[in-house]
Amino acid sequence: MRQSIGERVFSLFNTIFLSVMILITIYPLYFCLIASFSDPIELSMNPGAILLPFTPFTLSAYSKVINHSLFVSGFRNTIYVVVVGTLINMALTIISAYVLSRKGLMLNRVLTFFIIFTMYFSGGLIPGYLNVRSLGMINSLWALILPGAISTYNLIIMRTAFKGVPDALSESAQIDGARHFTVMSRILIPVCLPTIAVLVLYYAVGHWNAWFGASIYLQDATKHPIQLVMRNILISANASEMIGDIGGEDKARYVELIKYALIIVSTVPVLVLYPFLQKYFVKGVMVGSVKE
Repeated sequence: MRQSIGERVFSLFNTIFLSVMILITIYPLYFCLIASFSDPIELSMNPGAILLPFTPFTLSAYSKVINHSLFVSGFRNTIYVVVVGTLINMALTIISAYVLSRKGLMLNRVLTFFIIFTMYFSGGLIPGYLNVRSLGMINSLWALILPGAISTYNLIIMRTAFKGVPDALSESAQIDGARHFTVMSRILIPVCLPTIAVLVLYYAVGHWNAWFGASIYLQDATKHPIQLVMRNILISANASEMIGDIGGEDKARYVELIKYALIIVSTVPVLVLYPFLQKYFVKGVMVGSVKE
């Protein structure tokens, strides 16, 4: 189909605009990556934009970060919270969404109202802390998992996806003797896998990036997740202490190098996960939020 002049001009402008937006989005991360491998002295002498690392290449910043006393424990705690937390999130979200998506459920509208109500109104930080303390979860990794076990927003997406599945599929299975758990696990979940993949990404990234709850509930530094460990290094004197015997201006330059390395170390795992779920992302969100 032949395009008109106006359509071709629009396509050209759209391509240029999106290319610029991609460049603006990607370059900060690219800058951190190449800066983390660059010579700190050469890097400090060129404060503008750079395209290639400054030689000689160095891995000293990554060596300092990996050898930090809390690095291994921080990664271990984060992986535990991400894996266990996401499994609990998805199990509770899927079960709750299935119940709310069933026609004829008693007080369905009332239950949905009270659930949505929590999206806009919460008890606040102090009642939340008192609740966690009363449950004996202070200084426990469970304090990072159980209080936010279900996201109301994700629950609504999952419920809408289940409601979008034709009733004939569930009804035919029930006629053959299938009970609710069978209908949910063998019919609805396989059909809604794109939405489930998106919610797994939402929950996992949320757990990976979380640090505020850990700073409140966890007193033992060996239980801190990696994001809180990184934050403490960035905003405190820990980065300077990691340099060792280097002094003067060179110390400040190496501190900047360590900060770039910290950003890469804390970001790359999520970037590695995303491509495996990207193909489900748009489809899953559209099915879960539009189809009713």
